[in-house]
Amino acid sequence: MPSEIVADPAVVTRRSLPALYLELTKARLSLLVLLTTAVGYVLGAGAGFGSGFGGGIDWSVLLWTMVGTALAAGAANALNQVVEFRRDALMHRTRNRPLPSGALGLVHGLAVALVMGYAGVFILALLVNLAAAGLALLTIVVYVGVYTPLKCRSTVNTLVGAMCGAIPPVIGWVAASGSLGPGAWALAALLFVWQIPHFLALAWIYREDYARGGFAMLPVFDRSGQLTCQMVVLGSLMLLPVGLIATLAGPSGWIYAGGSMILGLWLVGLGIRLYARRTDGNARSVFRASVVYLPVLLCLLVLDRPPLGGASIGPLAQASAAQPYAGEATLAEGPDGQVPSSIVLAAERRRD
Repeated sequence: MPSEIVADPAVVTRRSLPALYLELTKARLSLLVLLTTAVGYVLGAGAGFGSGFGGGIDWSVLLWTMVGTALAAGAANALNQVVEFRRDALMHRTRNRPLPSGALGLVHGLAVALVMGYAGVFILALLVNLAAAGLALLTIVVYVGVYTPLKCRSTVNTLVGAMCGAIPPVIGWVAASGSLGPGAWALAALLFVWQIPHFLALAWIYREDYARGGFAMLPVFDRSGQLTCQMVVLGSLMLLPVGLIATLAGPSGWIYAGGSMILGLWLVGLGIRLYARRTDGNARSVFRASVVYLPVLLCLLVLDRPPLGGASIGPLAQASAAQPYAGEATLAEGPDGQVPSSIVLAAERRRD
C-alpha cells in the first residue's frame, strides 16, 4: 500500500470544532440529502396546505423530518470516515479530513457519529413516524455495513451507494403520507439512476487518488476509461425514461416532463463527448452538469405539482387507485347517479 500522505498543517490548525464537525459529517453532501427529502415530503403531502397524512404540508412534521434525516445522514458519513480514516490518509483529496489529519481523535469522531445516529432515528420515530425512522436506520446500516466495506472490494459498491442515496426522498414521502406510493418509487428510481453518471464522472477525475487509497472504483481497473464512459452514457440515457416516471406516477405534470427530457439530453450529450474524448475536463463537465441537473429537476417537480389542495393522480396512480380493496363491495348507483338510500341503510346494517 502507498505511504501515508502528510496533511497540510496550515489547514489542520486553522479549523474550529464546529467546522471539523461539518467536515466529518460531509455537510455539503447532507444538504443535497435534505433537498431530496424535502421534495419527497412536499410531493408526498399532496401539495396542499393543512395537516394530517396526505392532507397537506404539516410544517412541524417537515421540520422534524429534516432534522432527523440530517442527523442520520451526518452519522452515516461520519461512521464512513471512522472506518476509512487510514485509506483517507493515503489520498490527496481526503488527507485533510478531521480524522486522517489528526484534527479530531478517532474515539471523538465515533462518539459524535453514534450520538447523531441515535438522535436522528429517535427524532424520526418519536416526532414523525416509524416508517421514516426505519428507512433512516436502514440507510445508515447499508451505507456503513455494506457500502463502506465494498468500496475496497468490488466495483459494485457504486450501485450499493446509489441505493443509499435513493432513500432520502422516500423518507420524506412516507413522513408526509404515512405509506409508500408510486410517486415514492419514482423519486427513488430517479435518484438511483442519477448517481451513476454523477459518481462515475467524479471517480474518473480522481482515479489515481482512488487507486492510491486502495478503493475498488471502476476507473481504477478500467484504465482506458471505455467501460466507465459507456456506463456514464448509459446512465444518462436511462434518466430519459426514468425521469418521466414521476409524470406517469402522478407527482408532477408535463411541464416537468419536458424539462426532464431537455436536461437529460444535455447530460447525454456531455456523456457522449466524454466517451469520445476521455479527458478530465470532459469528465468534470459531466460532473458539474449532473450537479445542476438534479436541483433544477427537483424544482420542476415541485413547481409543476398539482394546485394547492388538488389531487396528484397520474396514469400509474389512477391504475393503482382503480383497484378495489380486497373484500370491498361496490354499491350500485341509481339512474340519477346516486346510491339508493335503501342500499346505503342495508350496507350500514351489515357493518353494524
